Amino acid sequence: MARKLNFFKEQMLKAGLPSKSSISQVDINIGDLEVKLGELEAELIEINANSEKLQRSYNELVEYKLVLQKAGDFFGAAQSSAIEQQREFESRRVGGDSIEVPLLLEQESSVDQSKPVNLGFLSGLVPRGKSMAFERILFRATRGNVFLKQAVVEDPVPDPISGEKVEKNVFVVFYSGERAKNKILKICEAFGANRYPFTEDLGKQSQMIAEVSGKLAELKTTIDVGLLHRANLLQTIREHFENWNLLARKEKSIYHILNMLSLDVTKQCLVAEGWGPVFATKQIQEALQRAASDSNSQVGAIFQVLLTTEAPPTYFRTNKFSTAFQEIVDAYGVAKYQEANPGVYTIVTFPFLFAVMFGDWGHGICLLLATLYFILREKKLSSQKLGDITEMAFGGRYVILMMSLFSIYTGLIYNEFFSVPFELFGRSAYACRSPDCSDSTTVGLIKAGSTYPFGLDPVWHGTRSELPFLNSLKMKMSILLGVAQMNLGIIISYFNATFFKNSINIWFQFLPQMIFLNSLFGYLSLLIIIKWCTGSNADLYHVMIYMFLGPTEDLAENQLFPGQKNVQIVLLLLALVAVPWMLLPKPFLLKKQHEQRFQGQSYAPLPSGDDSLELDSHHDSHGHEEFEFSEVFVHQLIHTIEFVLGAVSNTASYLRLWALSLAHSELSSVFYDKVLVLSAGFNNIVILIVGIIVFIFATVGVLLLMETLSAFLHALRLHWVEFQNKFYEGDGYKFLPFSFALLDEDDE
Repeated sequence: MARKLNFFKEQMLKAGLPSKSSISQVDINIGDLEVKLGELEAELIEINANSEKLQRSYNELVEYKLVLQKAGDFFGAAQSSAIEQQREFESRRVGGDSIEVPLLLEQESSVDQSKPVNLGFLSGLVPRGKSMAFERILFRATRGNVFLKQAVVEDPVPDPISGEKVEKNVFVVFYSGERAKNKILKICEAFGANRYPFTEDLGKQSQMIAEVSGKLAELKTTIDVGLLHRANLLQTIREHFENWNLLARKEKSIYHILNMLSLDVTKQCLVAEGWGPVFATKQIQEALQRAASDSNSQVGAIFQVLLTTEAPPTYFRTNKFSTAFQEIVDAYGVAKYQEANPGVYTIVTFPFLFAVMFGDWGHGICLLLATLYFILREKKLSSQKLGDITEMAFGGRYVILMMSLFSIYTGLIYNEFFSVPFELFGRSAYACRSPDCSDSTTVGLIKAGSTYPFGLDPVWHGTRSELPFLNSLKMKMSILLGVAQMNLGIIISYFNATFFKNSINIWFQFLPQMIFLNSLFGYLSLLIIIKWCTGSNADLYHVMIYMFLGPTEDLAENQLFPGQKNVQIVLLLLALVAVPWMLLPKPFLLKKQHEQRFQGQSYAPLPSGDDSLELDSHHDSHGHEEFEFSEVFVHQLIHTIEFVLGAVSNTASYLRLWALSLAHSELSSVFYDKVLVLSAGFNNIVILIVGIIVFIFATVGVLLLMETLSAFLHALRLHWVEFQNKFYEGDGYKFLPFSFALLDEDDE
């Protein structure tokens, strides 16, 4: 049935009839549909065969008519020329020779008149692209003993065999002898030249042209009637195609699932094993009871919960808002059963990290307007076929919504609206040193009022202190955000270990990781906050470097709080102790745990009866596996080295928040100053309009598309690599319940 429906679809596409997208209730059962599809297929095949046969005959008659016309012109012109030559000969000598072959009279002077010459000819059409080669092969094969005349057919003609329009030439070739004729026939066949009969009698030629024209008119009428009948049949199929196709795909998917079932020992019933959510157990039982009742089954379905050691699939209930965030996580890897789902945290952390790099409340409003269009028209757009890029943006509309809202928030903190600052929350706290503000870009400003209440002070933009201040602010902010998110990942790993009751991971993975990370980078974050609060000029680079190179040396002007040197020594020792703490105890404890688990289990009673089949299917799970201590130790060594080096590299990786934020801000400032402001300075309306158009295209193309994609990819990397690698394994598999709604037309 699927094959027949695909055949119908191909025929409709050839006829330019796309299938209707509307699907209604189907009032036909699968058996009747199979019979109906068979009848329609047989009828359509018969119509196609008759149509092809009639079209081929029509194309042959078209070519035959062309041969009659063009070859008739050959013979008519030659006959006239021969009559004139005959009259010349008669005037010179008494008596005349009969005209045997008019086209060759020009060569009579070289022919021995005493020997009779029996000439024949063949006529037809040859493709124009092969005509020169056709002529050369004829000449060589017959050693020049042929005479060929060709005439160009002005318009392409449909080929009887292929049906495609081809440029062709009409030819007439004269020969002598059966041997030459056989050669010419083989050459015509090799070159795809279609041959047609022709008579020399001019009267019969006119009669044959009239007969062929009449047959062409009759065939044209017959073909048109056949095409109309075929179009009506395809229109009937088109009206019901989607319903039939859906019914066939549903039935096909049902049989696909039934093929997964197995027969019981008595071969009287089918046995199915599958996964189902615990909350849906009652619904499954009710569905089975309804199915037994609707099918008038005498025996109801038996539903039983099985105990198995196989890892269950993972199922997270999502809605239209959270689906896209969950897909971001699943693209990295599906959570194993009962593992903490990063999708919950991603709803907040992903758009926030994006906004840190994209912070501009003007650009954020543009993104918000674009995504509101998708959200407000989601019912209409969800039923339409969109392009690849548009469909991707529509699927992630709620992700873009959150990204735009956070971008507006961070843009207000950065105080940037298309790179222009505004005094939204009060007046600036800074003033110029001179009345004309001439030294604001060289010397800087002085504080003359209370601190700006929210975000960056607007006067800082365009001053001498702007770039160093923004560099310092965004760099330190990136470190704080990175350390906070990495700590969140380690804390989630603790809850994972607690849930799975894995005390080894709690004491020898979570604790040393937390101590190592915060002894170094947590301490650095604390120093950043203290420096901000106290306004100290301490060099944090110097502090962190000499924490390792000279932990006992005096900090001097770099000291931020009393007892800092002693605190650094303690933290350094804790970081050094944390490394062997992660590496050494865990392999030995795992070995001891394995020995206790399988102690006294070297032998087990043989299974009996049908239980053996179930036990065999899970033999790998129940079997006594060898504990490879060296393999476990090497794995733990790799994990320890990866975490220690990763703590450094991951913290440095979060500096991309600083780099992309500055790049976005500077690009926005360049487009504003060098395009919009510069064009406005010419006091010319044309230049201003051109400048506005260039500014809009640059903003949309570079900042709203390319920069959005760039920030999205960097935020994605920070979640996949720097955040999720602290706790997320992602080695599970999705729960994919059987559903007709998930049927794809292209699935087989």
